[in-house]
Amino acid sequence: MRARPLTLIQDELVEYDQAMERMTELVGRRQREERPDTLWLLSHPSVYTIGRRTPMGHLPDPGRGIPVVETGRGGQLTYHGPGQLVGYLIVKLGEDEGIVDYVREVELRLAEALGKLGLPAERRDTPPGSELLTGVWTVETGRKVISIGMRQSRGVTSHGFALNVDGDLEPWHWAIACGMPDVDMTSLKRELGSTSMNEVRTAVATAFEATT
Repeated sequence: MRARPLTLIQDELVEYDQAMERMTELVGRRQREERPDTLWLLSHPSVYTIGRRTPMGHLPDPGRGIPVVETGRGGQLTYHGPGQLVGYLIVKLGEDEGIVDYVREVELRLAEALGKLGLPAERRDTPPGSELLTGVWTVETGRKVISIGMRQSRGVTSHGFALNVDGDLEPWHWAIACGMPDVDMTSLKRELGSTSMNEVRTAVATAFEATT
């Protein structure tokens, strides 16, 4: 992978709608060359987000009390909540680079970060005719630990990834995540027993060459 240093922004818990407003602002500034490529690390209160292709049958029962928000990213349903590290990537793509190319790079960088944390992980190629296997999966147990959904506008990326660190995994069972009914979502805590959020933040920032 080529060197691509990013500017790092870090926050704790940010409401999803507020985060989308700020992300849109950051994207606009990057498109106007008013700021550098950026990685924004944060978490959200409990919310399901859905892509434009998400079938209604994949949504949770409203009685669960968790809001569902439609978003402009690629991909299907995902869950955000406390104990999950979300990373938004506002990056200007190269002239010969598309969003799919960059998503592959993101997968590889995140797999590298998990490896440094002691969890062997990998990206997967999607077989023809199958639901997209975008994201990062554990090597030994075959579970999905990171979801990725991105888009690009005027050559600048937005949205990003969600890495399950030590949050509650039960909400994943109340809906169909990633368009895959049989996917087994996992977390670093489930796989490793114990993981520090600060340690995860540092490993991810290092993998993306991101500094303040």
